[in-house]
Amino acid sequence: MALITSLALQLSACSPGLNWRLVRTEAASVTLLLPCKPDRASKVVPLGGQASTLSMVGCEAEGAMFALAVADIAQPAQAAELLVQWQSLTLAHMRASAHTQVPFLLAGAASPPTPVRVQAQGQQADGRAVHSQAVYFVRGAQLFQAVIYAPQVSAEMADTFFGGIKLE
Repeated sequence: MALITSLALQLSACSPGLNWRLVRTEAASVTLLLPCKPDRASKVVPLGGQASTLSMVGCEAEGAMFALAVADIAQPAQAAELLVQWQSLTLAHMRASAHTQVPFLLAGAASPPTPVRVQAQGQQADGRAVHSQAVYFVRGAQLFQAVIYAPQVSAEMADTFFGGIKLE
């Protein structure tokens, strides 16, 4: 009976709005967990002075946005520099007032540059507070950003999302 009660409590703690599912990206050999049905988009963006194809897969659930962005680059030797630029642009765009960065372990990711996990606090375009957690990494001639934007990012939400990233 204790096992049934424990399972019932654990299941009730899971948010019904976060229906985690395995998703395979089209632009890269990566699978990840998303808590909702994903949307996909791609566009050409300037990155490091060159046009790069940026492909995204993501969704919104319970007030949080989850996304994986993949940028194809022409010069893999510039990967570390371009990844730092991408991170800086993201923090500037959200007007981050504070952020922390720690190494992130991801099997199959290139090193150097070492994959990193960045936590930040900032503002949305309308001035509302936003928190983000993002993981940046490289594989071959592709740069990656896995990111969550939300009013609050719980440890469970972030650990499930980032722990679900698998490079094939």
